[in-house]
Amino acid sequence: MMRIERISETTLMVYFADKIDVELAAKIAHYVQRIKEVLSPAVVEITPSYCSLLLQLSPEHCAEPEIGRFIAQLEKIYQDCDFMGNSKKLSKTAVLQGKQIVLPVYYDVSVGPDLVTVAEHAQVTIDEVIRSHSQQRYTVCAIGFAPGFAFLASVDARIATPRLVTPRHFVPAGSVGIANEQTAIYPANSPGGWQIIGNCPQSLFDPNTDPMSPFDIGDQVQFEPIDRQTYIALGGQLWQQ
Repeated sequence: MMRIERISETTLMVYFADKIDVELAAKIAHYVQRIKEVLSPAVVEITPSYCSLLLQLSPEHCAEPEIGRFIAQLEKIYQDCDFMGNSKKLSKTAVLQGKQIVLPVYYDVSVGPDLVTVAEHAQVTIDEVIRSHSQQRYTVCAIGFAPGFAFLASVDARIATPRLVTPRHFVPAGSVGIANEQTAIYPANSPGGWQIIGNCPQSLFDPNTDPMSPFDIGDQVQFEPIDRQTYIALGGQLWQQ
């Protein structure tokens, strides 16, 4: 059941569940789309996560009487989306609305220093890790941590590997990582504790473009393995450790 809390004068948090569910991402994507259609321009920004939405409202819509009407509209949209009673049909519809994104990745220890660790943890070969990771299709379940950082789920259970005990101070942009059942690409240089298994040479965040990032919640992402020559030709750089 949906729960709505007022976080500040201009923000509301909408909760949908208490645990991560990949299927929920498609439903939240559908809900976000309906909010944009029905409540724009009252909503300045929508920040989705695995189980919730943070809504930033324009100041003129934040007085108490207006907030009450706004919450009632959110609840009606939720009922119209039929999250619980028609979840199977809604999930299929929402997934079809998401973009299909294919990203090139060079899987190699020169850009993926934890590739051997993941293989040893899974008790498989490096080639099997690469095959498993690249054959899976992932759902964008949340966007956060850093601009353009998309949390993708779920990796094959065989290669799910815990985060590093001690995070690195520096992870290069484009690094592809695994953290338990999740995978992601670091869109910019940053600290990080995920197990790095490769690198994507494609830019994934640019504040000067519209949209700034290719990802929206509910999108479907697949990785395409490339060789070293292609990686370098696309602007990829080897990791100087």
